[in-house]
Amino acid sequence: MKERFDVGGMSCAACQANVQRAVEKLGVDEVNVNLINESMSVDYDPGKISEDEIIKAVNDIGYTAKAQSNRGPSSSQDKKADLKEAEQERTINRLKISFAFLIPLMYIAMGPMVGLPIPGFLDGEIGAVNYAFVQFLLTIPIIFVNRKFFVNGFKGFFKGAFNMDTLVALGASAATAFGIFAIMRMSYAQGVNDYEVLHHYRHNIYFETSAMILTLITLGKYFEARSKGETKSSLKSLMDLAPKKANVLVNGIESEVDVADIKRDDLIIVRPGEAIPVDGIVVEGSSLVDQASITGEPIPVAKNEGDEVISATINTQGTIKFRASRVGEDTTIAQIINLVNEANETKAPISRLADKIASIFVPMVILIALATLIGWTLIKGDIEFAINLMIAVLVISCPCALGLATPMAIMVSTGKSAELGLLFKNAESLENLHKVDTILMDKTGTITEGRPEVTDIITGMDQEEFIRIASSIEQNSEHPLSLSINNFAEKNNIRTSNVEDFMSITGKGIRARLDGAIYFAGNILLMKENNIDLKDYDLKANELSSLGKTSMYFANDKEVIGLIAVADRAKSDSKFAIDELKDMGYEIVMVTGDNEVTSEAIKDKLGIDQKFAEVLPQDKDKVVKKLQDQGKKVAMVGDGINDAPALARADIGLAIGNGTDIAIESADVVLIKNSLLDLVASIKLSRETIKIIKQNLFWAFFYNIILIPLAAGLMYPINGLTLNPMFAALAMSLSSVFVCLNSLRLKNFKTGYEEMTFKANKEKILKEKIKEDKMSELNKMLVNVDGMSCNHCAMAVEKALKSVAGIDEVKVDLDGKKADVAYFGSVNEDEIKNAITDAGYEYNGIEYK
Repeated sequence: MKERFDVGGMSCAACQANVQRAVEKLGVDEVNVNLINESMSVDYDPGKISEDEIIKAVNDIGYTAKAQSNRGPSSSQDKKADLKEAEQERTINRLKISFAFLIPLMYIAMGPMVGLPIPGFLDGEIGAVNYAFVQFLLTIPIIFVNRKFFVNGFKGFFKGAFNMDTLVALGASAATAFGIFAIMRMSYAQGVNDYEVLHHYRHNIYFETSAMILTLITLGKYFEARSKGETKSSLKSLMDLAPKKANVLVNGIESEVDVADIKRDDLIIVRPGEAIPVDGIVVEGSSLVDQASITGEPIPVAKNEGDEVISATINTQGTIKFRASRVGEDTTIAQIINLVNEANETKAPISRLADKIASIFVPMVILIALATLIGWTLIKGDIEFAINLMIAVLVISCPCALGLATPMAIMVSTGKSAELGLLFKNAESLENLHKVDTILMDKTGTITEGRPEVTDIITGMDQEEFIRIASSIEQNSEHPLSLSINNFAEKNNIRTSNVEDFMSITGKGIRARLDGAIYFAGNILLMKENNIDLKDYDLKANELSSLGKTSMYFANDKEVIGLIAVADRAKSDSKFAIDELKDMGYEIVMVTGDNEVTSEAIKDKLGIDQKFAEVLPQDKDKVVKKLQDQGKKVAMVGDGINDAPALARADIGLAIGNGTDIAIESADVVLIKNSLLDLVASIKLSRETIKIIKQNLFWAFFYNIILIPLAAGLMYPINGLTLNPMFAALAMSLSSVFVCLNSLRLKNFKTGYEEMTFKANKEKILKEKIKEDKMSELNKMLVNVDGMSCNHCAMAVEKALKSVAGIDEVKVDLDGKKADVAYFGSVNEDEIKNAITDAGYEYNGIEYK
């Protein structure tokens, strides 16, 4: 069982490591803690571990945990957003109060150093105690409003769960305690007229250090939270796509309900301009639906009765009624959001080093701070100097930048990828994608459209009879090539007949009985296996194959009776994408069930490096293994059920978005928009993300490696250089903000082909608009025709009518003895009559629609 929890109180990588360690000790199968989302996903056996035990383990080390709601994709996020907004408001108020007291405190503490006047009762040795005590009074409100650092920090300290707050609390407490000690020493010195001691402590109070540390770190946390909010904006925009309310029809009465309350099979009404709340099937009405946010289609898609509608898409035209088929967490938008969340919750391999360091970082810093205090006290004999350095070490060493380095970049990247229609299932896939060197692509539906069309018919018998036999044999098959033949027969009004003893032979073809005779349909292997006489059709098939066409043999039980060639054209962007991938240094390999000659023609046409032809569906994963055995890192791109094993075996599996559920389930990355250009984009994004993570980690390590020794005073014997604790607090805050801002650069990631895609979409939209305008101008009529007896007659009438000026479309109904005609403006009835008569048929008048 996998469950998500909201975790409160985490502030750095050490917190994340503490929570992970505490839950792992329970014996769960897997736990992933997300610092940015303040969430945790736990995979565990409910029979051995309870939800309450997980929550208690987190609570016991000073944090809070609460199981997330499962009412919908955004319910928990909405509550979390409300809490975050309230927390941000509290942080702003803390900052206002802190600065309100810090400004006069700094004026009093630092003003005399630069010649600024201060009140007389605070000046000189006489006002020394007042001078210190006023600073103490101004520090108290700052400590009070920022008390969470002390509460969380010392709670973690005493429970052994050290974190950033522990370092801040220790540093601020040490500075404040020393200031109180200084007041006591000054009071005593004033009483005994020891002006040397009085003067010494007047300049070493440190209240301003404590106040400045707390204020600057709070300011840094505010900017960090703002950056995190920017990081989550892509995910929030995804959640905002889904409406919160829907109009549901119950017993004929329409009522508005929360989307989270919609149940499967509920009837939902969506009007123009409204978003579709859940997935479903249209039962009444028709409309155009804008699916760009989910599928990337630039043109609204027509939806009629029986068509599927997708959650979070926009109804642009008519009112439709649909029956809910997938609700709650099962909707398309919810699954996309869940994939993005899961990717955020997982860890990239590159982050493991940072996690290991973070788990021991704070205890090491505390030891370094103690060593600094003891060492400099013994070396210099100056406890105040040693305390100053110890505070600087505690404050400068916060592991925030280290903890944010990877998850910030991953979160921005996964949000951006979802925006681009690229769904990475986990952070490991996002990192490992750029490591592959070979890309294996399935042909049908991946490189090509997956909708083969009949291009050539070669037979020695009557063509219409041959098509009848071929389509009848193929009508029970779901193979794309079979569908292309059936579509051709339907388009040409060729009726099929029922067959008997239908048998599908995997990877080879079909055997069936038609009109008492046995027929075979398939590839040459099937023909040879059944001792069918090929005549000279194999030569013709080879000729067609050299042109990139796939030929299917049709035979009776003795000889081949004909060939049908089909071609599955490459997608418009496949060649460009393959060229891009080759320019990036990848080897492109194609796997297909096509014969050697056909696949070679496609390979040469698209510039593919290598091909595996005549591969049976169940053997595609063997191709992946063969390439891996050669030492290659393989990414497999596919879309069908038969691609699932290969997708699972590959180092990285990428599923085309309109592929089958099982293919998508087996893949590591889903390309929603069904384009190989998105494969290019996913690799580029993976490369850029890893580049940003490496920059972040370099900065985090570099920052600590350089500044911790400086804070500990290692440069002091050489050049007298030390680090003021106030500057340490500022540097620590800026380091976290730098990592956040650097990660946010991924929001501006460009695929490099946006302009090309925009132009293609623009042309497509323009063509569709012209077609729509043209159709809106067409008039309709029925032309009654007698004398037609076969499909040849129907085709002759269609050709005759299309020759008449103004007629645009003709569809002949052979049984009804009429032709459905669409035309522009007006047409001459005599011309129609003459055209039909000249073709040898009888004209029986017109019915206008």
